[in-house]
Amino acid sequence: MMGEISSTRRCGVRPELARGPVGRDCSAPGFTLIEVVLALTIFALMAGIVYGALSLSYRAVAKAQTSAERNQKNRAAADLLSSYIRSAYPYRPTPQDQAIFFDGQSESVTFISAYSHAEGGRGMAKIRISAEETDDGHTALSLEEVTPVRLNGDADVAGESQRLLLRERIKDFRLAYLDPQAEEETWQPLWDGQERRVLPRAVSLTYLDESGREVRWVFPVMMMVLAP
Repeated sequence: MMGEISSTRRCGVRPELARGPVGRDCSAPGFTLIEVVLALTIFALMAGIVYGALSLSYRAVAKAQTSAERNQKNRAAADLLSSYIRSAYPYRPTPQDQAIFFDGQSESVTFISAYSHAEGGRGMAKIRISAEETDDGHTALSLEEVTPVRLNGDADVAGESQRLLLRERIKDFRLAYLDPQAEEETWQPLWDGQERRVLPRAVSLTYLDESGREVRWVFPVMMMVLAP
């Protein structure tokens, strides 16, 4: 009898309730309230850790995809601009005219290129690269190709024009031109082919993208011909 009472006390049940249908069997499996609360707390902590890890992984993947798409667009735009500027041609309206058609401004440049995308890479085209304000108030980098080449008296003759938007939402767009006749590396903000009678050695494009990161491209001009 004394052993039974001691057993019931160890189980946390009063002796008078240890018998009958309401009595508690010490050998029956079960969980206390504290154990249940601890289990739920641990489960909530693990769920929070897993959710945080998944969320961090998702943000990292999304950021990597956005960066890859931006870099791909930059490379495509740089390749297209490079093909035009590398093929800049010292075009003269007439054989007697010693002036070269090349109008380089700080926010736009217009020249004749021996590379025509519309003609499959063959034939000359009039190229204009410029930063212009869009309808939403932002600045966009655009490229325009006109074929065939029409200058001076032929300017009123209709030609085929193709326009391409290269970059949107850019800031502080600047063009510069490398002087081929300077002894040291000298970049000029303007370049007038009629006055200088020579193409620049290279063209530099600099701007800030939508994230505020500075982007700078330098494209060499392959055709260096001095007018007599």
